[in-house]
Amino acid sequence: MENEILISARALSRFYGPQRAIDQVSFNVHRGEILGFLGPNGAGKSTTMQIISGVLAASAGSVTVAGLDIQAEARRAKRHIGFLPEQPPLYPDLSVDEYLRFAARLRNIDKDKIDAAVRLGKRRCGLEQAGRRLIQNLSRGYKQRVGIAQAIIHSPAVIILDEPTAGLDPIQIREIRALMRELGEDHSVILSTHILSEVQALCDRVLIINQGHIVLDRPLAELQSDHRRPARVELGLGKPPANETLLAVAGVKRIKTTERGTLLLDIARQDNVLDRLVRMAVRKDWGLYKLNPSDSSLESIFMRLTQGEPAVNEAGAGGDG
Repeated sequence: MENEILISARALSRFYGPQRAIDQVSFNVHRGEILGFLGPNGAGKSTTMQIISGVLAASAGSVTVAGLDIQAEARRAKRHIGFLPEQPPLYPDLSVDEYLRFAARLRNIDKDKIDAAVRLGKRRCGLEQAGRRLIQNLSRGYKQRVGIAQAIIHSPAVIILDEPTAGLDPIQIREIRALMRELGEDHSVILSTHILSEVQALCDRVLIINQGHIVLDRPLAELQSDHRRPARVELGLGKPPANETLLAVAGVKRIKTTERGTLLLDIARQDNVLDRLVRMAVRKDWGLYKLNPSDSSLESIFMRLTQGEPAVNEAGAGGDG
């Protein structure tokens, strides 16, 4: 079923003593979807990933995986999940083959099917020639591949990857991204990262968490074509007027001065605001030397939502995507 909900997180909260890590986090993940889970360091990404994978218990709220409660029916629910934490759970003294067989046994794969599962995992992760090598002798990129192979060894419906390209060089990042794109064809993937380009390159939907709260949950394509959100324009003026003068122009919503001395304007997309600004700058001799419209890029949205600037129509209701 194309719209089948495989993971449903409802009102998740987690406290460490008086410290709140996440608060009332809710979202769904559908079959065949690649969900990008974004947030600054310390925002609550890893805590959320650990809760929905069953590694960590929530202080409040619930998670179901393929309709199974992750706490009440943990063993059955976890059969549907493959998890790669930020630090892959590898045993450096084992060979790749030994480790993947061990992972297959932990996942209760039938003995007569383990060798086939290991071969498939190695093939999908580009490890065919590395089976006899000790994990401690592998490059970091290949260790990540081994970590992903253990996450998919039992062919789970959902794969959760926490910072899968952290610390890799550009070539390794490209290879791991290609692998994630391939995995997205057969599984639902949750990609937790703070790398915006990774989400834009791979994901169908983006979810942003900040200070323990979900502040955005929208399809990526919808974000990029959303004409309700103000556009951002960088304006360079040799003789800039007072901000109040610019704010008086119909359609100009907000103004911020950059370190370069230029102005960042949030403007309405309708009513030819840019044309009015240009005509006024010429007529009043403001010394216009730069006009750089910015689309509603994920970077600008992320910065608005995580750096204390007010959001405009950002968060989706109910977290259903």
